[in-house]
Amino acid sequence: MTRGALLLLMSAAMVGARETPEVTFTRDVAPLMYETCATCHREGGPAPFSLITYDQVRRRATQIAQVTRSGFMPPWKAEPESGDFVGQRRLSPGEIQLIQRWVEAGTPEGNPRDLPRRPTWPDGWLLGTPDLIVTLEAPYGLSATGTDVFRIFAIPLPVAATRFVRGIEFHPGNARVVHHANIRVDPTPASRQLDAADPSPGYDGLMPRSAAYPEGHFLGWTPGQVAPLVPSDLAWRLEPGSDLVVQLHMQPSGAVEEVKPSIGLFFGHDPPRHTPTILRLGSQSIDIPPGEQRYVITDAYTLPVDVDVLAVQPHAHYRAREIKGIATLPDGSTRWMMHITDWDFRWQHVYREVAPIALPRGTVLSMEYTFDNSAENVRNPQLPPVRVSWGQRTQDEMGDLWFQLLARSDRDRATLARDVNRKMTAEDVNGYETMLRVSPDDTELHDDVALLYLGLGRPADAVRHFAASAAIQPQSAAAQYNLGTALAAASRLDEAAVALRRALTINPGSAATYANLGAVVLQQGRVADAVKYLEEAIRLDPGNLQGLNTLSSAYAASGRFDRAVEMADAALRLVTPGPLADEIRNRRDAYRGNLKR
Repeated sequence: MTRGALLLLMSAAMVGARETPEVTFTRDVAPLMYETCATCHREGGPAPFSLITYDQVRRRATQIAQVTRSGFMPPWKAEPESGDFVGQRRLSPGEIQLIQRWVEAGTPEGNPRDLPRRPTWPDGWLLGTPDLIVTLEAPYGLSATGTDVFRIFAIPLPVAATRFVRGIEFHPGNARVVHHANIRVDPTPASRQLDAADPSPGYDGLMPRSAAYPEGHFLGWTPGQVAPLVPSDLAWRLEPGSDLVVQLHMQPSGAVEEVKPSIGLFFGHDPPRHTPTILRLGSQSIDIPPGEQRYVITDAYTLPVDVDVLAVQPHAHYRAREIKGIATLPDGSTRWMMHITDWDFRWQHVYREVAPIALPRGTVLSMEYTFDNSAENVRNPQLPPVRVSWGQRTQDEMGDLWFQLLARSDRDRATLARDVNRKMTAEDVNGYETMLRVSPDDTELHDDVALLYLGLGRPADAVRHFAASAAIQPQSAAAQYNLGTALAAASRLDEAAVALRRALTINPGSAATYANLGAVVLQQGRVADAVKYLEEAIRLDPGNLQGLNTLSSAYAASGRFDRAVEMADAALRLVTPGPLADEIRNRRDAYRGNLKR
């Protein structure tokens, strides 16, 4: 080799060296920590240690290199083909390699002037200062040892008027032991009453059906998950008297721990102009034999209108292994909506699209979940494996894929909501029937599935379950009332009247029961008896809308049109605008016409 050629090679090597500068914390690693890790790994965050300063990261450099290389951290389960999501904690292969090079180079700090601005969180709130902060009144004491604890808390929301919520931020109160939170809103006293009946903060069991997601929105929390605020025109309505219902999954730490979560709410000023629709795909007929390694459930739904997909949320318990969600467009093309190859119950997430995904009418949204109920599944909570069916307890299994969909018009939204509700209610019935096979004497399950059957227009099935509930608790006025209501819906009026009278024997002060009994005997043509029962309903509760409306009809049937008009006017002062208000107004006008004759 000539001397000139040797110098040329040496020069090229020097250029190559200059093109691969030293990896430093301040210039290369700190931005990754701030963007991907700091939402959890910060002072007061849910992670057990901070990764903000150079010394904090340097001390754990080898561990960071290992967990990022293996994919264990950051905890982001969606595969890249699933799409781009807000706040995704996914490191690229190049970023992972950058961390490895930094550790191999001895974790050099670098020039302090290269350090980006450190992220800050005012008073610990990632989204800014909330408009309302609510906190559990008394801390819950978690035992030092034992199995995972699932506890439900009803937290009152002190709002005096309707508010429009753009988002919430959940603080667990003790990040050492709180694994995740399911959050719902209950506009009724049901959850509060269940909480009050337990001497300790919160209660065990299931959320009542009245506790639900706000219309069109997901609520929940996992470590590091803070959903961005939605635009004001997509906010959800919060009515006075509502409670936040929070189910905490807590894991004992070896010491007695106090847990006192707080939730910040962020309000908009104007009513929303658009309301999304929530679609749930899934199966509530899950029945997995012990040892089964590839148990598969599927479901699909054909969109009746054009939509934009705003978010996707998969949910399953410990035995799920692979999650697939696919959209098949009318032209036959497909795209991933969600793909998780290593599902982990501990790292659930609401995946919000960076940009809404437009799907045309006729698109088929489908899901396929694979479960492993064998001893080889290291996450199986029951070893040796046992038969597992669908249920809401952690030792049961679930398999849902939720979509947040935005229709293009109010008319399309009504079509979508009606169609989705019919599909989801039918599957809910399967779930309740599955749970009742395990717990046939659970009156709450009987009552809930009976209400679902009424919503589906199947009163005979509702009667069957309300009758079972009443047989288990024969001295319950509510059970007799429910049975009478279902019998009336099934046009079994004589039996309905018997059940409602039985309810009044147990609880003679129920205005609702008198109102229902009056409606039943009015259908039987017994006008005088109907007037008597309905007048008693109004005496007990002057604001009983059903009683006022039915009493108006009963007075008209007896020829007392002046009183019929009076009751109709009273009902109109209570009813919200809509079809029922129009019906009452039309009947009132007809009664007035009779007065002029």
